[in-house]
Amino acid sequence: MKQGQVKWFDAAKGYGFLIADDEMGDILLHANVLRNFGRGSIAEGSVVSFSVQKTDRGRQASEIFEIVAPVETGDVISENKDMPELPIVEGVPLEPARIKWFDKAKGFGFANTFGNDSDIFLHLEVMRQYGFSDLSPGEAIAVQVVDGPQGRMAGAIYSWDKPLQNKD
Repeated sequence: MKQGQVKWFDAAKGYGFLIADDEMGDILLHANVLRNFGRGSIAEGSVVSFSVQKTDRGRQASEIFEIVAPVETGDVISENKDMPELPIVEGVPLEPARIKWFDKAKGFGFANTFGNDSDIFLHLEVMRQYGFSDLSPGEAIAVQVVDGPQGRMAGAIYSWDKPLQNKD
């Protein structure tokens, strides 16, 4: 098992690269490996625990075991006036949801929880705090929904299987 950081990942291209703590070069991260972990995207700077395999074209991640969201600095957040203050989600239950739509260029989108037609606002900066860089329509996630300035919003966003991981 290795550990490294996400150098970059492009969900539209279907791949990106990890930087490991060794001197052997970048490691390919294919979208299928990320999907097998239950994710469709990953934020730059996220720390990943993974297994690696050597191929004719170089090294590539073969399985992901854990993703830790990147640590953001206060300076970056304070410069972004559109960035909502990150809500407190302690004690808020996790709810399963699906992405309705998300526009990375606009920096926001919406999701719906199962059994509830009202939209949940998704802000790109909240997503980044939890290790996501993009979300696709229909993608399953788990959210902690809070009351935001304009209504319901995701205060925390996790991989769809987060509730299962917490049952251990």
